[in-house]
Amino acid sequence: MNSNFIKRTITGVLFVAILVGCILWGAFSFGILFVIISALTIFEFGQLINSRTEDANVNKFIIMLGGGYLFLAVMAFCIDTAGSTIFIPYVLLLLYLLISELYLKKENPILNWAYSMFSQLYIGLPFALLNVLAFHNDPEYSSVSYNPILPLSVFIFLWLNDTGAYCIGSLFGKHRLFERISPKKSWEGSIGGGIVAIGASLVLAHFFPFMSIWEWMGLSLVVVVFGTWGDLTESLLKRQLHVKDSGNILPGHGGMLDRFDSALMAIPAAVVYLYIITWM
Repeated sequence: MNSNFIKRTITGVLFVAILVGCILWGAFSFGILFVIISALTIFEFGQLINSRTEDANVNKFIIMLGGGYLFLAVMAFCIDTAGSTIFIPYVLLLLYLLISELYLKKENPILNWAYSMFSQLYIGLPFALLNVLAFHNDPEYSSVSYNPILPLSVFIFLWLNDTGAYCIGSLFGKHRLFERISPKKSWEGSIGGGIVAIGASLVLAHFFPFMSIWEWMGLSLVVVVFGTWGDLTESLLKRQLHVKDSGNILPGHGGMLDRFDSALMAIPAAVVYLYIITWM
């Protein structure tokens, strides 16, 4: 147990250091990091589907390529280095995934289509939407600026929510949040984790006042709620596939899906929230 704890701690520290460092370092390191993360997570998903389902077989390398390209395409579009035509190769890739099943003569083409498209919707699109959080048009200078704080804040809220939920749930958790899917999660832990995340939003509002206190608090609440649903969604996926972890790429922490499950719903929800407060 002691050895496993040390392994988890080292992996966790390195994971956080790399993620935070690459986001803060600049737009280039941000882009490289999340292209790799997106591609690896989709590849892991494909591997999971092919190994744990008898009737489906997806092309792991094509869907991985699709996720990586989608991230780069959205990034190029957000920083005004490319127009909407940048998405044409991605559309062609999706068409290839559909048309190729006509010739591969696999047993269940519908399942292959479903899992392949799901990999793009469930994993590829949320990571690509990080670019919407990171890059902003500056009307005064007619340019695009990189703001690492918004994408980083999503991960900060998720990490603090998880930590707070674990600590408070361990001490006071009695009422199960979603026992059918995740027996260990409690209402007490979830509420406690949310309070910790909202507390962090007050700190961010103080140091980064480009949003008001209430807007920061609202963002933290949206991230916490949808992050919890994201966690439960991946738990349901693993239950259906009868696996404990999505992979083993991160020693002591499982796979990429295990580490980013909450973010896959929190990121799109954060984007929608920020657009809503912009329109108001």
